[in-house]
Amino acid sequence: MSSNSGEVPTLVITGAHPKLYNHDLAPTAPEGRTWGVFSLFAMWMSDVHSVGGYTFAASLFFLGLTGWQVLISMLVGITAVYFLMNLIGRPSLRYGIPFPVVARISFGVMGANLAAMVRGVVGIVWYGVQTYFASKAVQVLIVTLVPSAADLTHNSIVGLSTLAWFSFLFMWLFQLLIFLSGMERIRRFIDFCGPVVYVVMFALAIWMLWQAGFSSLSLQLSPPAASNAATIGVMANAAMLIVAYFSALLLNFGDFARFGKDEQAMKMGNLLGLPVNFLVFSIITVIVTAGTLKVFGEAIMDPVLIVEKIGNPFVVIVGSITFIVATMGINIVANFVSPAYDISNLNPQRINFKLGGLITSILSVLVCPWLFVASPSAITLFVSIFGSALGPMFGIMIADYYLVKRQIVVLDDLYTMSPSGEFHYDGGWNHKALIALAVSGTLSIGLSLAGAYGLMFNVGDWGWLIGASVGAIVYSALSKQESSVIAALPAGE
Repeated sequence: MSSNSGEVPTLVITGAHPKLYNHDLAPTAPEGRTWGVFSLFAMWMSDVHSVGGYTFAASLFFLGLTGWQVLISMLVGITAVYFLMNLIGRPSLRYGIPFPVVARISFGVMGANLAAMVRGVVGIVWYGVQTYFASKAVQVLIVTLVPSAADLTHNSIVGLSTLAWFSFLFMWLFQLLIFLSGMERIRRFIDFCGPVVYVVMFALAIWMLWQAGFSSLSLQLSPPAASNAATIGVMANAAMLIVAYFSALLLNFGDFARFGKDEQAMKMGNLLGLPVNFLVFSIITVIVTAGTLKVFGEAIMDPVLIVEKIGNPFVVIVGSITFIVATMGINIVANFVSPAYDISNLNPQRINFKLGGLITSILSVLVCPWLFVASPSAITLFVSIFGSALGPMFGIMIADYYLVKRQIVVLDDLYTMSPSGEFHYDGGWNHKALIALAVSGTLSIGLSLAGAYGLMFNVGDWGWLIGASVGAIVYSALSKQESSVIAALPAGE
C-alpha cells in the first residue's frame, strides 16, 4: 500500500510499468474506500443541481411537450441511466480502478489512451461550458453590487464582453484552486454542494407557484405533436436525450465508484441520487420554467436570469452564490476528475492528477465553450453529438466485461506491458475494440449529424443508444469469431 499526505491510500502493484502506473491510477486500497451512500448521493446532487443541468432540462420544453410530459420523459430516461450506471461502476468498485484503467480491459493497455482522450475532450468542453454558466452568475452578482459595472457589458471580445471575460476567468481560477486540493477535499466539497442548492431551488419553485399558480404547468413552447403516437415518440426522444446528457458519466462513473464502500452502498447512493433526486429536481424545473411564461411573459431557461429578473438584491446575491457553488459541484463530478485522470493516463511518469487537472482547465478556455450553448437547439444538438460519440465505448466496455471476460480480470495485467499480459493484445491495442468503435461511432455520429442538418429524419436523440448497441453487437461478434478460430486451431498452434 502507498499513501501520500492528504491523498487516498492505494495499492502498490509490484512490477507495474511506469507508462501505466502512478499513485492516481493505482487501485484504491480498502481503507481508502470511504464513500458511503450519502457521499454518492451528494455526488449525484452536485451533478444534477447545476445551471447547465437546469438549462438542459428546461430546453426539453422546446420539443413540443407539456410540463407533465417532460416530467414523465425525464423519469423514464433517468431510470435507464440508474441501471446503466450500476453496470459501468461495478468493475471500478470491485478493483478500485479509475475509468482509464478500466478501459484497458477492452481496448488494451495502450488503446485505452484513445478511449480516455475521446472522453477527456468531451469533459474539457463541458468543463468550459459549466464554468461559463457559473460566470454568468458571477456577472449578475457584480452588477448587483456595483451597478456601474454594467458599462463593461456593451462590447464583445471573442463572443464575450469585458465583464463576462473577467467573470469567466475569476470563476475559472476560483474553482481550479479548490479542485487541485485532492480527492478527499473534493468529496467533502460535493457533500456540501448538492444539498445547499436545494434550499434556493425549492424557494424559487414555491415563489413561482405563488405567482403563477398550478395552471402554468401545462406549458408548451413549441407546437404540439400531431397525434398521440407522435407525442409518445417525442417523449421517447426526450428520454433518450436524458441518457445522452449523462453519457459522459456513463463512462467514467468508475472514477468515483472506485472509492465506494461496497456494491450495496453504490446502488443505494445511485438510487437516491438518480431516479429519486432527479425526479425532485425535474419537478422543480417544470414548476419554475413553466411559471416564467406567466410571471415574466417569456419562457426563461436560465435560473440566473430568473433571479435577476425578480429584482430583489438579496435574492439575486443568494441565488447567484448558490448557482456558482452548484456549477462548481458538477464541474468536479462530470468535467474535471475524468479529464484529469485521462490526461494523466497518457504519461503517468510526468503527469499526475493535479497536473492533468491544470491542463484540463487551460484547454477549457481555449475551446470557447460559450459557442456550444448559444441557443436551445445548440444545447440539444451538442448533447446528441457527444452522446453519439461516447455511446459506442460504453457498449464495447459493457459487452467485453460482462459477456466476453465474464467479470474476471487479472488486476496486475492492467499495469504491465509484457506480451504475456492479458490486456497487451497486439502491441497494447485490442483491434476488435477499435474496429467496433470505428463502425459504431461512424454510424451513430453520422446519423446524428445527418438528422441535425435535415439530410434525413432526425435520429440524433437516439445516437447514444444506436452507438452503444452497435458497438456491443460488433465487438461481441468479433470476439466470438476469434474464439471460434482459436478453438478450431490444432493444439500447440
